[in-house]
Amino acid sequence: MSDLPVLFSELPLNNGQKIGVATLNAPRALNALSLEMIDQLLAKFENWAADDQVAAVWLEGAGDKAFCAGGDIVALYRSMTEYTGGTDPAKENPYAERFFTNEYKLDYLIHTYPKPLIVWGNGIVMGGGMGLFAGAAFRVVTETSRLAMPEITIGLYPDVGGSWFLNRMPGRCGLFLGLTGAHFNAADALFVGLADRFITHEKRNQVLAALEEASWKKDHFKTVSQILREFEANSQAELPEAQVEPNFAEIQQLTDADSDLERAKKIAAYTGDEKWLKRAAASLAAGSPTAMLLIQEQLRRTRHASLKEVFQQELNLSVQASLKGEFAEGIRALLIDKDKNPRWNYPTVDAVEQQWIDSFFEPLWSESPLQTF
Repeated sequence: MSDLPVLFSELPLNNGQKIGVATLNAPRALNALSLEMIDQLLAKFENWAADDQVAAVWLEGAGDKAFCAGGDIVALYRSMTEYTGGTDPAKENPYAERFFTNEYKLDYLIHTYPKPLIVWGNGIVMGGGMGLFAGAAFRVVTETSRLAMPEITIGLYPDVGGSWFLNRMPGRCGLFLGLTGAHFNAADALFVGLADRFITHEKRNQVLAALEEASWKKDHFKTVSQILREFEANSQAELPEAQVEPNFAEIQQLTDADSDLERAKKIAAYTGDEKWLKRAAASLAAGSPTAMLLIQEQLRRTRHASLKEVFQQELNLSVQASLKGEFAEGIRALLIDKDKNPRWNYPTVDAVEQQWIDSFFEPLWSESPLQTF
């Protein structure tokens, strides 16, 4: 296979049009999203959107393990240590600003794409991969799909539009999933509104063949929907057992608190017998105390924000996070030194000062770099 970071091709259709196919091509890195990949996808998707010969777009990841496991946070770590020494918030980080700006432009384009955009979410779909997945018109999950927004483990918060889609899940499921970074499967993704169709991975080639052979009349969204519906109907026997819906009442109880501090401590103190909830609680307890409060503050501030406002606010927050050291320390402990012993700015959630949380939301620019949305 080519060593190009993203592979692009065009499949001819019966009506003379084409399907644009983009494949994230870094399977050894679980298709982690680099700045180069972001820039190439953004340019090509804009081109395909304007091309009358392109009827629809298909996005997938190379290999069978992952659609996209997240952003290239190792490169972000290098930028944080290069530009700030990991601790000095007074300096700028032009790489982080460019990375997040272009990533959110791409994610916003996917949310507002004028043509059917199908994302084949096989395997791991996390972090930056969720940003590519969540906004598509047709989000397909398979029997191996494993989704999560696990940013709490690295001192960040669920970005890439997480402030939008987590706030729109049933009850307080989004708050719980964002706080704990809990992994969830295809059945869960359908329940919380993060997926549209479940189709077994073995049917991928058949789905593409059916799209190529379709009549593609005027309503292209209807054409895609009809084809995916047919394959979903023949895949139901393989749908995994749900985890979120059966625990919905418990999730509501665990997230019912009078303060952010109380809520974080309540989830971490879970003593029930449900294994999925135990893992979720342990993940929160081991995460960044700053992130425990930052996540809740961000979701509250964006609860009624528009999609455009969400990405503008996330850009400011993400670049601020790249300057303050907590994010860099989380990456260091998990992926650089791999000691899994992060030295957070505050050792416990009780110790975190509100002034510190507020500082993440201080505006970096008089006008957002995403003002041109």
